[in-house]
Amino acid sequence: LGVLAGASLASRLAGWVGVPAAMRLCLWGGALSIGLLALLPSYPLWLLLRLLIGMALTVVFVLGESWINQLVVEQWRGRLVALYGSSYALSQLAGPLVLGMLGSDDDFGFWAATGLLLVSPLLLLGRGGAPSTQACNVTFADLFAFCRRLPVIAWAIALFASFEAMILTLLPIYCLQQGLSTEIALFMVSTVVVGDAVLQLPIGALADHMSRRALFTGCASALLGSSLAIPLLLHTWAIWPVWVLFGASAGGLFTLSLVLIGERYRDDALVRANAHVAQLWGIGCLLGPLLAGAGSQWISGHALPLLMAAGAAGLVVLTRRPGAFEPAAA
Repeated sequence: LGVLAGASLASRLAGWVGVPAAMRLCLWGGALSIGLLALLPSYPLWLLLRLLIGMALTVVFVLGESWINQLVVEQWRGRLVALYGSSYALSQLAGPLVLGMLGSDDDFGFWAATGLLLVSPLLLLGRGGAPSTQACNVTFADLFAFCRRLPVIAWAIALFASFEAMILTLLPIYCLQQGLSTEIALFMVSTVVVGDAVLQLPIGALADHMSRRALFTGCASALLGSSLAIPLLLHTWAIWPVWVLFGASAGGLFTLSLVLIGERYRDDALVRANAHVAQLWGIGCLLGPLLAGAGSQWISGHALPLLMAAGAAGLVVLTRRPGAFEPAAA
């Protein structure tokens, strides 16, 4: 819910104070909220603080992605956006590793996160090239119009958000339910994330030297094939390259979606488009694990990969429509 609220407020806040100042304020606001989690262990208050964290860091995501896409030159767009995607995926690995070193018996994890968020705004000092934007809210009606104009990109973003949420929450449980050990299950999750992180750079390089639409369709097809292969190969050695392909193809869809958005939009329109990305992200993170969890209880123990396969199949169908990658009339 914080993600959805933050996405609607990002453009307005940036219009009031500018993109760099808005990012600094939200990073410091996130630091304050996480520090208060350590100081005030109250469940109702934690719900409010978690909402504020979601709002603040979503604004950082929206404005940061917009800033990157605004700055890069077209011939380097794929590689530099892929570098952002790789950094994001590696940070997901780094967080649990840092927490593992610090331990969870005390509040060191809270204070480490607070310190990182306090220091990070200093990296923005003296940086230029941020997009200009107007102070306006981004509504769900605007989101619906965006989905009508670019349904392929909207579907891909929601699908990748579902993928991210399910990998981090349900994939270990899925592996355990299929009879694998805890160590193997966690190693499989790490393999998916590493595949996502490491192979984004080659995908981004390809995006600068070949048709981005063809590469997008290839990633959707690879996600479909790897999702269908997981139940068949889970207990064989062949599952390891499948996990890598699974992570890389899903991550490639998100990277290429940002690249395609950057091709089309600038300044205020770019910020608004990335706000829609965040809205779709929030919806995907909400619905993906719910559907996979319900499906695993009521339909099949392999609901997680089958749900990803269904989503990828729908995306493949969309990519084959005439003019699939061209904005439709509003």
